[in-house]
Amino acid sequence: MSAHMPGAAGHYSTGEVAQRIQTALIAAGKDPDHLDPTDLALMEDFHSSGRFATVALLELASIGAQDRVLDAGAGIGGTARLLASERGCRVSALDITPEYCEVARRLNDACGLGEAIEVREGDVLALPFEEASFDVLISQHVQMNVAAKAPMYAEARRVLRAGGRLAIWDVLAGPAGAPEFPVPWADRPEHSHLLGATELREILAAAGFEEIVWNDLTEPSAKLMRTIVSAPPPPLGLHVFVPGFQVRAENLVRGLEQDRLRLLQAVLRAV
Repeated sequence: MSAHMPGAAGHYSTGEVAQRIQTALIAAGKDPDHLDPTDLALMEDFHSSGRFATVALLELASIGAQDRVLDAGAGIGGTARLLASERGCRVSALDITPEYCEVARRLNDACGLGEAIEVREGDVLALPFEEASFDVLISQHVQMNVAAKAPMYAEARRVLRAGGRLAIWDVLAGPAGAPEFPVPWADRPEHSHLLGATELREILAAAGFEEIVWNDLTEPSAKLMRTIVSAPPPPLGLHVFVPGFQVRAENLVRGLEQDRLRLLQAVLRAV
């Protein structure tokens, strides 16, 4: 969920992510140096609806072993590991938070996927890749940290080949006003850059994308997330390394329920 903005890397970095994850893995009876990718499924998807949303997005984008994929704003690398382990893709995972990149590399190696995934530290406003390098670019809960939306999606279009796909799972502004803070991506309103669906559609079209699928999944996702946040946290959940996760998640779910936030699932084609 990391992306470009002043202090974004600092928002997500604590200096304790690796140690907290290792401690939790050991407490759960896992060997931190030898993991199955499924061991991390509840902890590595730092976005609304977690692994459920990721799997649905990958299916919607029809990603297969032939695709070269970039996960831009990859966090600790869960989506990249899922793509490499289950779909056989060549994957690059980019994040602006050095600590998340370091943890992603460690977990990739522990899962035997270190050779299959390239982890790069970088900014979604200046992607460190050549033009037309990828078949698919995945963006999950990234643009809320990015004020400069148009340059972000222009960069996405630049690194995608013609006909490539942009797969989005993201939080948008709802009509009922701003959410309560903190939320998972920001502690304060000035660090949150939400926009509505109409404005986003215009920006994406101007950047060179045409819609394939555009789904507002706010209501079903809010119900699922209400169930998740109301249950006791699992041993290996996001609370392990995200400070104040329960409060952040509760504010997110309440924002969805009160129509202050909306959730978008979309796939677009680079034209």
